[in-house]
Amino acid sequence: MTINGYVGGPNGENDWMTWNPDAEFIAFLETLLDASDTLLVGRKLAGAGFIEYWENAANKNPAPPFAKKIAAMTKLVFSKTLDKSNWNKTTLATGDLAEEIARLKNLDGKDILVFGGANFVSSLIKEKLVDEYHLIINPAAIAGGMTIFHALDSIQEFTPIQSRLYPGGKTILSFKPKTD
Repeated sequence: MTINGYVGGPNGENDWMTWNPDAEFIAFLETLLDASDTLLVGRKLAGAGFIEYWENAANKNPAPPFAKKIAAMTKLVFSKTLDKSNWNKTTLATGDLAEEIARLKNLDGKDILVFGGANFVSSLIKEKLVDEYHLIINPAAIAGGMTIFHALDSIQEFTPIQSRLYPGGKTILSFKPKTD
């Protein structure tokens, strides 16, 4: 996310995103991955090569940090248009978003992690399905683009969990939504 709240340019561009990972930032991401056993992804991000990227990266020598963890996770792609998945360890969720998430939350297992895209995450936010936010802020601003909070129809307040600036330049802002 940019410092002014965009997660992509007007057409989803992410050329503004910085990647200068330091050991502490990688450790934070690995902690999130280790606490999770399911990864939710929207159809557009999945179709844009996200899943294939991490599968291919996990097979490189040396593999980028945490690539093997992402590739090994069970992935659920939410889609109203796809009828089958061609990705490894991936199934499709085509039903009602809130019902699918409730079903997942009732299963035994670890946390559920979400890696966008913007419209998919906006849908989760609008339905109040996100239990915890870890916003990764890049030290960049763009003139306009996609935000994950555009679908809100009322004010959403949050309780801060933590904030942390990492040596590589990224800041993590972590929040829990306040409930009524």
